[in-house]
Amino acid sequence: MIARLATSLLLLLAPHLSAAGPAPSAANRIEFNRDVRPILSDNCFSCHGPDKSHREADLRLDQREEALAAKAIVAGKSAESELIARILSKDPDEIMPPPDSHKKLSAAQQDILRRWIDQGANYQQHWSYEAPVKQAVPAGQHPVDFFIGQRLKARGLAPSPRADARTLIRRLHFDLTGLPPSPQEVTKWSADLSPQAYARLVDKLLKSPHYGERMAIGWLDVVRFADTIGYHSDNPRNVWPYRDYVIASFNANKPFDRFTLEQVAGDLLPDANRESRIGSAFNRLLLSTEEGGAQAKDYEQRMLTDRVRAVGAAWMGQTTGCAQCHDHKFDPISTRDFYTLGAFFADIKEPIIGRREDGMLIASAEQEAQLATLDSAVAQAKAAVAKLQPELAAARKTWEAQWLARDAKEAAKIKDGPAILALLKNPKRNPRQNQQLDQFFEQESSLHRPQREALARAEAERKAYYESLPKCLVSVSDSKKRTVRVLPRGNWMDESGEVVQAALPSYLPKPPPPKDRELNRLDLAQWLVARNNPLTARTVMNRLWKQFFGTGLSKVLDDLGAQGEPPIHPALLDWLACEFMDSGWDLQHMIRIILTSHSYQQTSNASPQLLAADPDNRECARQSAFRLDAELVRDNALSIAGLLVPKIGGPSVKPYQPAKYWENLNFPTREWQNDNGESLYRRGLYTWWQRSFLHPAMMAFDAPSREECTAERNRSNIPQQALILLNDTTYIEAARVFAQGILKASGTQGAEAVNRGLQWAMQQALQRAPSPQEQSTLKALFDKHLADYRRDPAAAKALLQNGAAPTPAELNAETLAAWTHIARVLLNLHETITRA
Repeated sequence: MIARLATSLLLLLAPHLSAAGPAPSAANRIEFNRDVRPILSDNCFSCHGPDKSHREADLRLDQREEALAAKAIVAGKSAESELIARILSKDPDEIMPPPDSHKKLSAAQQDILRRWIDQGANYQQHWSYEAPVKQAVPAGQHPVDFFIGQRLKARGLAPSPRADARTLIRRLHFDLTGLPPSPQEVTKWSADLSPQAYARLVDKLLKSPHYGERMAIGWLDVVRFADTIGYHSDNPRNVWPYRDYVIASFNANKPFDRFTLEQVAGDLLPDANRESRIGSAFNRLLLSTEEGGAQAKDYEQRMLTDRVRAVGAAWMGQTTGCAQCHDHKFDPISTRDFYTLGAFFADIKEPIIGRREDGMLIASAEQEAQLATLDSAVAQAKAAVAKLQPELAAARKTWEAQWLARDAKEAAKIKDGPAILALLKNPKRNPRQNQQLDQFFEQESSLHRPQREALARAEAERKAYYESLPKCLVSVSDSKKRTVRVLPRGNWMDESGEVVQAALPSYLPKPPPPKDRELNRLDLAQWLVARNNPLTARTVMNRLWKQFFGTGLSKVLDDLGAQGEPPIHPALLDWLACEFMDSGWDLQHMIRIILTSHSYQQTSNASPQLLAADPDNRECARQSAFRLDAELVRDNALSIAGLLVPKIGGPSVKPYQPAKYWENLNFPTREWQNDNGESLYRRGLYTWWQRSFLHPAMMAFDAPSREECTAERNRSNIPQQALILLNDTTYIEAARVFAQGILKASGTQGAEAVNRGLQWAMQQALQRAPSPQEQSTLKALFDKHLADYRRDPAAAKALLQNGAAPTPAELNAETLAAWTHIARVLLNLHETITRA
């Protein structure tokens, strides 16, 4: 009754709600993807969307034809549309969304839906599934500035001025290498930061070997790279060469399409080589278990779903995981799509439960030569023993006969006698028992012992050397694929679902399947970077924009679907995606375009008016300032102190970590052992990544555990961060060594020496001189600590014992300790750990 009254009221109001008149202007025109889809997706699609198993009243609002057929929408007539009647209803049994959903449409959202229906209720395919279109850019205009400028003008905003030279140089260094510039570099480039000098600096940093390290951090997050298996015991596995492969690929500016092919199907390429096979370790980065009681079928499905989510996050920008149990509630990916994607990985040869294999040998030419030498030594020793085999066989026969002639009582008097006799009398010995018997014979027989011992030594030396060589888990295709079926509700115990083969998602453009074979991982990889795939180029460019501006053009980096956010600059994102593909998937080309724009070079300082108009800087009328990533906070401190070891690649390292942090790790129990020497001072991305016990300093600065793919890290501001910068051994040691440099640079004691030291310290940390107020504050702090330590020399000595780096004996302990506190302050400054 109430619903009918509401409808009647709407009919009476219809002339006012949808009166005939001129067509709406472009400014008043409602656009489905921009204005309507987010409302329907957040409030309606859960019950009236793609997921048929949870659909209510057999009503779909995500498809125009079905919404019209059900009279939920009457195009051009909002007053006659049941959708409007329901959202305006006051009856708790009729109103939509229902009260128990805890969702409620605002008056503005209700008005958008009404106006949209009155304007014809036109739908659009979701923006990210449409092919990107490359809009023309006027000649002589920078493409990024052109698109940004159009929107700024429409909003009555203007771009901000260019940042000062020091800020720009620091920004470029942090964005492209993750390391601060030296004071000398700032001085050099500040003298002439003309457009030509600026472009040369961009090119110089793109050629730096540290560029690949900086770019690798985000990719390692999104592919969930870690040194351990994740589940249960979280034991180690051999994957660090994959991290080095990623760094090398970025440094070589490997085309992104080739980068994709190597990771998804590097073992299946016609020109597969060691490099591409290492790239295929991407498929082995998933979580696995060594738990003896684990159910194989359970973990087989976990591994399948992990891989589908990884491909969805890394390349497609899709939250595919929802479709594991049911058709996606918001996006068109079905459960069948999910499992047919998973079937691409059914050929990978691997244990489902238990220890991972050692992996493919990754040896240098010198290591391979040494291994060949050891192989030759083993072969020679085996040949020498083989020549003696007839004599040994005869002696073995005699030995066995002698033992069989003994009775149990006599055998018991001899070491291992009962065991030897029992083995000899067992006609069904297994290989292990035969090996045990061989060992007993070798222990008792002295015949040709030098030759046999020489063989044993050669084999042991070869084994030890082989085990010391680097190895990497890689993809190996097995002709006998695992069976993949659609699991009802994702239940791995329910095997009633349809058996499926590999297939590309039904809702996206794709080539016709081959007639003479099943699809494989190479087909999947080629489709991911196909020109008609609308997702991959957009996904990568959106993440790249986030790296250089702090927020993606579409804010949700791993969801370009209905629950994500339409890009605030859709034409710009499309232009970047098309240019990326047109350039041959040249990532450095795209970086140059973005970094040479005025939009990138703007100051991050905002006027009160601009902050009020665009507090989150989505319009890019200025640059954004944001804290460095966890690895870079540490790298920055080590670099300022002069401790950073710039070596590229190699096994993961273990810098300082609190004692007993691993005390709850079991099967086996273990303890973190701090490395020594240069391994203590390597860059953060080389730190051992223990998924279940991530390095605590990394965790405090929001590094992910990498148990799941992470397209975007949080940026928190918590007290633990300041405490780590002040008190963690890494940072105390960095401050102490930094202080040694300050003390040496300041010269003799006295007020002038202190002033010189402060000037030098600020240049090293921030590449600028201190302000008079900063100078005064820091000098007062130095004087206070110096006085304190002169009263308590033991405290100074205790402070200087932090860390493994040696303290020069000739430096005065009290003065050095006072300078250490100044260094701690500088390393903790907001400005020091912020990219502006």
